[in-house]
This record gives sequence, C-alpha cells and structure tokens, in this order.
Amino acid sequence: MAAALEARARGIEVLLLDENLAPGGQVHRAVGGFHRPEPRAPGAAQAREGLRLIEAFRASGAEARFGATLWAVEEDRTVTWSEGGVAHRARAGVLLLCPGAIERPLPIPGWTLPGVMGVGAAQILLKSAGLLPEGRVWMAGQGPLLWLYAAQMLAKGGRLAGILDLSPPGGWKRAALHLPAALTAPGYLLRGLGWMARVRRAGVPVIRARALAAEGGERLTHIVFDGRREAAELLLLHDGVVPNTQITRALQGCAHLWDAAQACLRPVLDGWGNTTRPGVLVAGDGAGIGGARAAEFSGRIAALEAARRLGTLTGEQRDALAGPLLLRRQAELAPRPFLDALFPPLPAADIPDETLLCRCEEVTAGRVRAATALGAQGPNQLKAYLRAGMGPCQGRVCGPAVHAVMAAARGVPPAALEGLRTRFPSKPVTVGELASLA
Repeated sequence: MAAALEARARGIEVLLLDENLAPGGQVHRAVGGFHRPEPRAPGAAQAREGLRLIEAFRASGAEARFGATLWAVEEDRTVTWSEGGVAHRARAGVLLLCPGAIERPLPIPGWTLPGVMGVGAAQILLKSAGLLPEGRVWMAGQGPLLWLYAAQMLAKGGRLAGILDLSPPGGWKRAALHLPAALTAPGYLLRGLGWMARVRRAGVPVIRARALAAEGGERLTHIVFDGRREAAELLLLHDGVVPNTQITRALQGCAHLWDAAQACLRPVLDGWGNTTRPGVLVAGDGAGIGGARAAEFSGRIAALEAARRLGTLTGEQRDALAGPLLLRRQAELAPRPFLDALFPPLPAADIPDETLLCRCEEVTAGRVRAATALGAQGPNQLKAYLRAGMGPCQGRVCGPAVHAVMAAARGVPPAALEGLRTRFPSKPVTVGELASLA
C-alpha cells in the first residue's frame, strides 16, 4: 500500500494484486471492520496507523485487485494471477513483490491434531471475524507475536489456561550486546513489556518448558511438557516468523542468501530493494523480518527506485526524496538484532524422530535424518528420497524445519545447505483457470 501511494504520487500507473479480500495484509487486517481495538488496547495505535494508510491507499487512484492469487512470473515480468476462478496476465515495467512473512513451523509430536494451530491463524480469526478461542486454551513457543496475541485476546474477554515459554535459556545474556541499539527505538521494547505485563496481571500462568507434545485421538485432548500432563482443547504454537520467499526462489537469476541472525533464506537486495533479477524488487518482511513500519518505509523507498527505473525521477531526485525514508527505516530496524538474539529459533536437533515435519507427504524427522545418513545433501535431494516439500504447501510449512533438521543431522551450519528450490505455478491452479488464458 505504501509503495502504491508513493508510485502514484510520482505519476506511475499501478496495478496492485492482493491475495486477501481487502487491503491491510496481516498486521492491518480488517482494520475498521471487525478489528476495532479500544483506544488503549494492545495494538490500538498500530490499528490507527493502518486505517490511515488504508484510507490514503484507497484514495490514491491505484488499480487494486483483491482475491487475486499470483502464481507465475515470466522472464519479461509478465505476471499471471487467478481471480474469481479466471486467470489473467499483465506485463510490468517494474515488478515489486511484497509477500510478507509466514510463521516458522514449530513441529512437536501431535502438532497435526485438530485443535493445534498457529498463533498467526488465531490472530486472523480474531481480527477478521472477532472469534475468540474457547475451552482450555494453551499457548506455547516464543516471540513478540505470541505475547501480542495473548494480550489482544485477553483484552477481548478470552481466557488462557497457561503459556509455555519455550525460548532457549540465556536469552537476555545473548541479547545484552544489542540492547544499546534497541534502546534507540524504545517504543518496541516498551510495547512488548506492556503485553507481557497484561498477561501476568490477568493471572495467566507462564511456565518455562523444554519438551512439549500434543496428545489425542480424533482431536487434541492433552498436552505433555517436562513430565507434566494437562487437559487442553486448543494449543496455539509460535516460533517467530520468516520471509515468504516462495515467489522469489522460483525466479531464475534471483539470488538468495542465508540470514544467520534470523535463521532463514532471504533474497539478495541492494539498499533500494532491487533483487539480482533486473526490474524485480522486494519490499517488506519478504526481504527480511523488520516489522510493519519498516515495511512501509521499504515500500516507499522501492517505489522511488521504480520511478527512477521508469524515468519519472532522476537518480538525484530519488536520492533526495529517499534520504529521510532511509533514516526512518534504519531507526525502525534498530531493535531487530536484539529481538533476533532474544528469540532464536528452537533447536532442530531436539525434534523427536516420530514428529511429522512434512505434513502434506507425512514425512517424519526420523525419516529425514535417515535419508540424510544415506546421502541426501539438502532439501532438494530429499525430494527424490521422500517427496518432502512436494505436497500442496510446496514447502511453505515444512521447508524451514526440513532445512534445519538436515543441517543438524549433517553437523554443518544451515548456510551450507542449498535452499529448497520452488517452481511455478506457486499455488494450485485449476484446468479451468489455465483454459481461461486462451
């Protein structure tokens, strides 16, 4: 939305394709609709910012297609998407991808049972439909989103049986080195501490735990952690978020690197958002996790670069307009090293052998380790052994976990493994949609 606003201000024709049914993405989802937090409720200030952005975007004159699923990008930047069961094509002078983030999987025994879901999914239900979980609800994992959702659902009248803090020991010691930089943007830390304080004031037990499993027959009935067994009707898991690189990894000539701090793949970009594929840019969390405000500045910066590429701005004009935006983005990113050190991904070596990693193809961690011992060097070779990453999700869910387990099994850093290669179409496409292109 921010990129579209900036591009329209420079006289550029804009087509925005959004898979959601309304503007807002995940952070600003349903703002002004079901998501109307009270003035002092968790996330209220961010919702107000989002509403201003959405209203400005709607008035910008950008052409927007909602419910539009992008599933292919060709060499000449022709994009193909489906909308209402019909496929469409358009050629872009400059293509700016803003795919956002996806939740990092948190595989535990029993995580495929009905009644176990991600915190992000629960937050979607809260924002888009005002739905609160019922019964004995537990949360487990680590990271800011876990605490934000807990505070949001409690503010709406929800209840929690408890929170299992799975964060690795020594977090504050690891993060201390990055605290001075984080304090240059103290609002982030204060908000997080405020969410944690709300949860504790509500009397929710917060329990440090290491091992966790979900139990049940047709659905979740109990959770087991550190030798303790508790009744549960819903378990919400979270282990941070990673960039959604499904599209960029499918683009020929679009290089990626392993981000050791955030333990994930991300596209190689310059300071303006340019990938190594000419005319293709990336902005927002799809380029590396930075948060909503940093994403907004990245979108504006990328739009100014697009304007330079299209000839509506000179390089000097772009630089002058982008200067303040670059400084503000840098300030928004200041707390990230602190948060990355405080909440590193949970160790893959601790995942039990019987735990499913690839849910689509029902591949366990033990089978991944056995295939690695037989000679599979990375996730792409593993496809030939076990089909892991070849189901409907195309590796979105299992990819990070498979990568981490294989690296641990080989005893090498994750950067030594080639990332999972993806192919177009990146989403399921019907024969009818293909035929409609004629």
